[in-house]
Amino acid sequence: MSRNPNAAAASRSADEVVRFDDVSMRYGRGPEVLSDLNFALPPGSFHFVTGPSGAGKSSLLKLIYLAARPSKGLIHLFGEDVAHLPPSARPRLRRRIGVVFQDLLLLEHLSAFDNAALPLRIAGRKPAEYRADVAELLSWVGLGGRMHAMPPTLAGGERQRLAIARAVVARPDILLADEPTGNVDHEMAVRIFRLFVELNRLGTTVVIATHDQDLIARSGKPVLLLEHGRISTRPLQGPVLL
Repeated sequence: MSRNPNAAAASRSADEVVRFDDVSMRYGRGPEVLSDLNFALPPGSFHFVTGPSGAGKSSLLKLIYLAARPSKGLIHLFGEDVAHLPPSARPRLRRRIGVVFQDLLLLEHLSAFDNAALPLRIAGRKPAEYRADVAELLSWVGLGGRMHAMPPTLAGGERQRLAIARAVVARPDILLADEPTGNVDHEMAVRIFRLFVELNRLGTTVVIATHDQDLIARSGKPVLLLEHGRISTRPLQGPVLL
């Protein structure tokens, strides 16, 4: 007896938080930035995305975050076909995704505490409901004594960790990070990476776009390699040395 294809698809999507099927992307009428991407990310996985400058790493993250649309192919997030989602449903999916942007996008006029709490405020939660949780998270990322500091007074590594705290405060199912260690020294890069590992242990699917080949090689995590707009996978790099 043949298997019901819809049941098979539902079973498969239950084991995936992200799935790309023959996905391509271009900006306007320009050449394709990404071509025929096929991959899936299971819940609780941890992947690096790497490749030369211009390979499309940031574009790939934008597609996952629903900040861009593919020019071809299908994207499924949490088992839902993104192409057929009404606009009103997109915020619901985005709330399940935390993003550490390459330029951080901190609000300079808000304190570290208020920057970190911003996703919870947007979701309609009251300060009394989240004050203790945000304070605990900032302490966890090493900013317990800087909660009332304004972003311009924070060092580069502190700003990075604040952006990470903001990205994870709502306990997202997926964390996307675009070059999160690009502007910090090696010691801070290792510390940030350990924060991501701990989040992953708590069940968050983590995707990090980076040029940091040393961090990748030492991490023991699998890699999605982008070259000429196409993707290939690397196996685990070996034991974790961090």
